[in-house]
Amino acid sequence: MNRKKLLALFGLKWNPFTPDIPVQALWRPPGVDHFLFRTENLVMEGGFALITGEPGLGKSKCLQLLAHQLEQIADVVVGVMQRPQSSLADFYREMGGLFGVNLSPSNRYGGFKALRQRWHDHIRTTLYRPVLLIDEAQEMSTDCLKEIRLLGSEHFDSQCLLTTVFSSDMQLPHRFRDPELVSLGSRMRVRLALEPHENPDLTDYLEHCLEQAGVPTLMTDGLKRTLVEHCSGNLRLLNTMAAELLDKAAHQQLQVLDEQLFIKTFSRQPSSRNRRKPSKDRATTIQGGNR
Repeated sequence: MNRKKLLALFGLKWNPFTPDIPVQALWRPPGVDHFLFRTENLVMEGGFALITGEPGLGKSKCLQLLAHQLEQIADVVVGVMQRPQSSLADFYREMGGLFGVNLSPSNRYGGFKALRQRWHDHIRTTLYRPVLLIDEAQEMSTDCLKEIRLLGSEHFDSQCLLTTVFSSDMQLPHRFRDPELVSLGSRMRVRLALEPHENPDLTDYLEHCLEQAGVPTLMTDGLKRTLVEHCSGNLRLLNTMAAELLDKAAHQQLQVLDEQLFIKTFSRQPSSRNRRKPSKDRATTIQGGNR
């Protein structure tokens, strides 16, 4: 079933369990509003912020919420790094593209000066620091991480020309213990550490998603509890299971998703190849016994 038919069948405005839902409809995990507030204030002074958590807890969505909130502020320039795993030369190429500076990777010092001059001009005009958002920051090389720290530092590290927000799994905080990156790790002024979500928060997430999508009664309360109990506090796993149930319900032309659908979809059924067949000797014995 294609996407339009699925949405029409259930009366949904969008599929609430796919990654591409509108940013205005995103659920805000506990603690994220305070993080957004502090990071918005950080734009006035510059510096570093960090979002961490295991895969599937909602780091990228928090970064998306932050980008949307910053874009509502006039004169704030937000650059989003698309390729964090780049070499140092490609890092400068991307930074030049993000902030409108024509850089030559062969002249790294010239690129360094040109970027800083562009940021100086922006700060002088708007009083805001430019913002750099980096998702999957654990993929960045040590050289690029060190370069970001040096690019934004001025007057013996008493001023910051750039606001940088990293989003990473737990690898990056671990790397901050390395002598080459201890200095960068100590500069994280705002942090958001995402933990596996508690069941009440996950229930609130499901209800929020369904209400925003336009069909709050799509799932029974029992199914919500079942999904929450089986996702180990992980939003990605919760969405994956819910999306599969939605497809299954559409295939069966169901109007409401319930616990029985969950059991039929995810209960383990022995496959035909795993069913033991009686051996030849046993079959002969059985046949002989039946005579």
